[in-house]
Amino acid sequence: MTIYFYIPSDKYGCFSNFSPHGIEMQNLWWSTVEHYFQAQKFFDNAYQQKIRKAPKPKIAATLGRSREMPIRSDWEEVKDEIMYNAVLKKFQSHKEIKTILLSTGDQNLVENSPIDYYWGCGKDGTGLNKLGKILIKVRALLSSNANSLENES
Repeated sequence: MTIYFYIPSDKYGCFSNFSPHGIEMQNLWWSTVEHYFQAQKFFDNAYQQKIRKAPKPKIAATLGRSREMPIRSDWEEVKDEIMYNAVLKKFQSHKEIKTILLSTGDQNLVENSPIDYYWGCGKDGTGLNKLGKILIKVRALLSSNANSLENES
């Protein structure tokens, strides 16, 4: 079975980067994974802080997609790892959504974005679904950590 997610208020909406589950990264609090991820596109600290302080994840995304400020030259090489680390931190930091993620067992997870063919599946389902694959990787790590803790007790 496949679990599709996209809208933060839906059943599996906590898998969305727009879900209201903040993370602490680089000794700073980020309201959502989206805020953190979008800010990492830039080396300019003032612009990063503008994104971090955006009142909503959609505004953070818009700021991150703007090209008024040059993005870092290595972005294509580092973006997947940045996303992985932020998503992992999110599920390590919030027990209730970690439980939801682990409850999905070995089901496929797909970001059902009609516009994103990299992080999501795109309108026609041919997208790379990188976010779904990262969630599966995070789930496997958290599951193996949970299992090793059980075996120790």
